[in-house]
Parts: sequence; C-alpha cells; structure tokens
Amino acid sequence: MASSKMIDLNCDLGESFGSWRMGNDEAILPFVTSVNIACGFHAGDPSTMMKTVALAASHDVHIGAHPGFKDMEGFGRRQMALTPMEVYDLMLYQIGALYACTKAQGVLLHHVKPHGALYNMAAQDNNLAKAIADAVYAFDPNLVLYGLSGSALIAEGEQRGLTVYSEVFADRTYQADGMLIPRTMVNAVITDYDRAFAQALLMATEGKVITADGVNIPIKADTICMHGDNESAIAIAQKVHHALNLSRTP
Repeated sequence: MASSKMIDLNCDLGESFGSWRMGNDEAILPFVTSVNIACGFHAGDPSTMMKTVALAASHDVHIGAHPGFKDMEGFGRRQMALTPMEVYDLMLYQIGALYACTKAQGVLLHHVKPHGALYNMAAQDNNLAKAIADAVYAFDPNLVLYGLSGSALIAEGEQRGLTVYSEVFADRTYQADGMLIPRTMVNAVITDYDRAFAQALLMATEGKVITADGVNIPIKADTICMHGDNESAIAIAQKVHHALNLSRTP
C-alpha cells in the first residue's frame, strides 16, 4: 500500500552524551527521511552533535534541530516555568549550536522540532508556541517547524508565515482532543509492534487515528515520528518505510 502523498518519517537522534549511549542511530537511519538532533540541553553534547550531523548527512536525510528544556537529568520531559522570552532565547541558543555543526560540515539545516515537555506545553500554550515560532522565524524563515498535529504550535507557525509539518506519532496514544496521552500515564506509549505499525499506516493513508477510548478522530499527518528509544522503533520504521514506499524528499 502506498500513500497518496509523500509522508515524511522522522526520528530523534543524537541523544547520547559522554560515555552514555541511547538509541540505535545508525540502524534506523536507512528507514527515515528526516532526523531531529538533540542540541545539548536535554541530551547530546558537542561531539555527539557533530558526529550525528555527519552520520545523518551520509544517509542524505533532512537534518533538524531538536531543542528542549535544560534538564538532562529529566531528559527534557519535566515541565519548567519559563517565560515566553526565556523560551525564545533557549530556542535560538540551541538552534544556533546545531547550525554551527551543519555549517562546519557543509550541510543544510532543514527544520526545528521542539523536544519533550517544551513540545507538549507549546502544543496547548499559544504564548509559548508563538515564542518558538518567532525564534525559528528570526533565525531563518525558511526553516520548517515541526509540531503536534492540530496544536497551537502549528497554528502559531502558520500565523508567523513558516512552513509547518503536522506531526503524528506511531508509538504514542491519543486523547479525544487530538493531544497525546501524557507519558506519566501507563498507556501513553505503544510498545506492540503490530499496533504501532497499524496506527502509523492509518494516520498516513486515511488521516485518522483511534483514540485510547476507541474513537476515530481526524488527524493531519505530514510527518510521522518514530522514537529511537522505543525498542521496536527500527522494525516499525522499516515496515512503515516499505508500506508507504518512502523515498528521500527534495
């Protein structure tokens, strides 16, 4: 089965730091079309960022910055009470750090996708969403902004004049309002291989998702996220890539 439109398949990479290793970056790269590289605040470090950019460039995938809260102990998944201006500043700081890595290696920075708690907060808080969109636009208005499908971040990105990709998740469960089930809930992450694949295919080909309560809701899917720290990610990405007949986007 092939989708009627080209679907981007993205994955978070470069989340190791120092001697600590996370994810299986090399193994998943052949089956995605875009990557989001940690910028050193929630994960990653300068050497990891440089190596991950080089690795991604060798697979000819789109490279994006993945900025989050400065919370390495909590992996950026804990909410922080930052003002919109503080969020604007931390976005610019981290985008700039990854841009330096791409610039030094002669490759393009394609997009920005906020990470973790920052991503989830900006999905519902218009002020934070606007700060993120403003920072991306100020850095480079040609960058694509990735955000949760149907969220405030997508709306503010469009309002700012950015190209936006509505993101959906193969391995996360959904609420009736289209928001993700919080990771603090036991049913937040889909670990079953077949179920995650089926959800990804449904969103990509039919534009809908089945909520945790069993209700079909419409959803716009420009890009599907595969979490590299999910043990089934590589197998699911490979199967989705084949089913949707994905190829690198221009």
